[in-house]
Amino acid sequence: MPRTEHRSRKTRLLMGAVTVTAALIGTAVTGPYAQAATPQITVDLAQSTGAVMHGANGTLYGLSDDGVPGDELVAPLHMTTVIQKAPDGAQHPNGDALAIKAGYDRNGGGEVHIYMQDVYAQWPYENLGLSDYLAKVDTMVRKVAARPDADDFVWVPFNEPDGNWYPGLGSSDSTKYTNALNSFKSDWTTVYKKIRSIIPDARIAGPNETRYDGRLMGDFYPWAKANGVLPDITTWHELGPGSLSDFESHLAAYRAIEKKAGIAELPVSINEYGNRRDQSVPGQMIQWMSLFERNKVYADQAYWNIAGNLNDNNAQTNIPNGTWWLLRWYAGLTGDTVKLTPPQANTIDTVQGIASLDSGRRQAQVLLGGTSGTVDTVIKNVPKRFGTKVNVTVERTGWTGYEGAAAAPSVVSRTTATVAANGSVTVPLTGLDAMSAYRITLNPAGSSAPEAASLPWSASYEAESAAITGGTVYSQGSVSNPYGFATSGTKDVGSLNQATSKVAFTVDVPKTGTYDVNVFYGNQSGGPATQTLTVDGGSPRTVTYGSTLNWTYRATASVPVTLTAGRHTLTLAKGTNEVTLDKIDVTASTAPDAVYPATYADISGSPSYDYSAAGAGGAGALILDTQDKAAFDVYAPADGYYTVHADYSSTGEATLSLDGARAATLAATQGQVTDKVLRLYLSAGNNRITAAVPGGGSVSLRDLRVTGAVSTTGVATYEAEDAARAGTASVSANSWASGGKYVGHVGLGSGNTLTFQVNAPSAGRYVMNVRYANNEVAGSGNYNTNVISRAADITVNGTAQRVMFRNSYSWSNFWDLPVPVTLKAGVNTVSFGNAAAYAPDVDKVTVAPLNG
Repeated sequence: MPRTEHRSRKTRLLMGAVTVTAALIGTAVTGPYAQAATPQITVDLAQSTGAVMHGANGTLYGLSDDGVPGDELVAPLHMTTVIQKAPDGAQHPNGDALAIKAGYDRNGGGEVHIYMQDVYAQWPYENLGLSDYLAKVDTMVRKVAARPDADDFVWVPFNEPDGNWYPGLGSSDSTKYTNALNSFKSDWTTVYKKIRSIIPDARIAGPNETRYDGRLMGDFYPWAKANGVLPDITTWHELGPGSLSDFESHLAAYRAIEKKAGIAELPVSINEYGNRRDQSVPGQMIQWMSLFERNKVYADQAYWNIAGNLNDNNAQTNIPNGTWWLLRWYAGLTGDTVKLTPPQANTIDTVQGIASLDSGRRQAQVLLGGTSGTVDTVIKNVPKRFGTKVNVTVERTGWTGYEGAAAAPSVVSRTTATVAANGSVTVPLTGLDAMSAYRITLNPAGSSAPEAASLPWSASYEAESAAITGGTVYSQGSVSNPYGFATSGTKDVGSLNQATSKVAFTVDVPKTGTYDVNVFYGNQSGGPATQTLTVDGGSPRTVTYGSTLNWTYRATASVPVTLTAGRHTLTLAKGTNEVTLDKIDVTASTAPDAVYPATYADISGSPSYDYSAAGAGGAGALILDTQDKAAFDVYAPADGYYTVHADYSSTGEATLSLDGARAATLAATQGQVTDKVLRLYLSAGNNRITAAVPGGGSVSLRDLRVTGAVSTTGVATYEAEDAARAGTASVSANSWASGGKYVGHVGLGSGNTLTFQVNAPSAGRYVMNVRYANNEVAGSGNYNTNVISRAADITVNGTAQRVMFRNSYSWSNFWDLPVPVTLKAGVNTVSFGNAAAYAPDVDKVTVAPLNG
């Protein structure tokens, strides 16, 4: 049976607390929810648990190059730690700690932890003796010591010593263990002292085992203290599902060891956490993030697949997936975390959450997820400063696969509620999806009611439950198979490689109209693939699937269909190449209309918050003065022009900037609320639109709103095969390229270039979208797929910039990368090259003025 969404909103009194009911989308419910009493999350806004730490947003090899992922995805996350390889390390072809540092700093990053043994090429690390390692340590530490930012780095001398050079650390044989421990202690001391001899105040982290090992910790820490080689940061890994139930006991046991040894509490970093079945899944990741945030430890997601995509949490360079939005929510928590009590603490795959209160902003937030069915969220002790009425907004970010683009979180409900006499508000959430995460936001209500939320009808249908011909059902990631990839319902349909292979879904829609069919798939066939889609056996149409990392590295492809009310059979049959199918989502098509409240923006400075009027989003208004900025993260489903509305009033001139360039001026309104309508070019994925007040006065900004279908009027296209080629640059045929041709062999010599003559109607900032392909992969001595980003040196009228192009999984799989450029009026010379290595294959470029 399909899992169908419906909506309802109502307010009722229940046991003295105001209750706001929000019915939610259930896109991947794995079974019926049956429990005598409704599970309850309790949030006590009066019980602070400390300042929001944001410690759980770290990543291991989540950054591969400067610009991969793009600034549009890195800056909003305010990452506290990243872990990267040693300078010039051989373990992976990218992710060098020094190579990513400029981009990390540019986007407000925190510490960089260096996995020093990643200087070696093999996994497990080749053991060439301590002398060989010490020479490498000396080289890498001196390279960092010469930098003015040397204090930003933390040194991790040994990675998983129990699984590498000292396997006896995990042995049950006491003799083997003792010998391994003595060897590890000796080598730890030697490497520790070598680092400190070069950087006397260097911060060193360890011991960094594959798991929490109470035996080793109990032996190592008293010894390390006595011998003056105590780590500055304590690290270990928590990788399996059992960590969701056991981590707090591990942390408590470690703290007891510190106390017994007379060691002041050290910072703890769980510098690898989670597994393949967790990453990309908001409902899984919120369980891990809440675990670490409430215990105030740092944590970095494990690196299982490829570098440069935030550990499977963004789709393309500037395109988010569902979990990226959860990370963005997490970065937006301000003030203090407060006590949150889940129905079941420390229990695998149950609803968990993080709650915060910012008294200055008068804003409370709750992030939760991890279960299906119904959960009551009881928010106690709402501060009196919020007033007697509050606006309650509920949003959802769903699972879109590893490579599926995710629009901004959907607003499930906006409701005004009266705070009960006991100071509480209850938000019952129904139809929860275990793979999704949710945000509840409370703020004072204004004089006007917020716009009601309006979600389109939607239903999900699992491929394994459909009628299958010439295919096989496979089990994927689960609690018992955490190394398996995340899959809706833990199963998919593969081996659809016969001429007769097809999967027929029976769907039921409530009314006649256009519906978007979103297919969750995997494609490791070596190039794009196709299937034919028919409705009730009618005329076939082609569905095209881009390449993915592997058969189970899920992406999405969407196609609109017209359906009459009632039951239909949607059949996906084999076309060219092969795909696996996970599920389809069928959603009523709607016109784009997304509201971005200013009070949810990423702020700098000290703006004030005004709730006298609700605004469209029910979140009030943000008051910016001359030292303040507010960055909005605005999603676009495709490249092109959109209608952007700014709802504001001001006593001075304000600006909106995009890609670092002024996109619009908001004129002074003398306090009158104005709807400023703009036509801005937005790139597919996330776009940071920043509001500021450069001169005197202030601006009261309520919302940004993006409406209307995308338009490409005013966008100029230049095919690569029509551009001037020099040296080895050559035209080749490819049916997946625009016009059937592309240009390759650009670079690997200064004379091997591709040059476009681009005409600009006026001088100013433009967006140049480069359509490219890149499938360069390095040989691997480890379990990761070592994809390589290719660099192009793009010169515009003599001014060069280096741009990194992430691997697109196939030489026939063309992606678009936006590159901001400044053009003069008239003809501009734009050249692609790379003296040292090949640039990506180039299909075409499109050029559009920022403000249309």
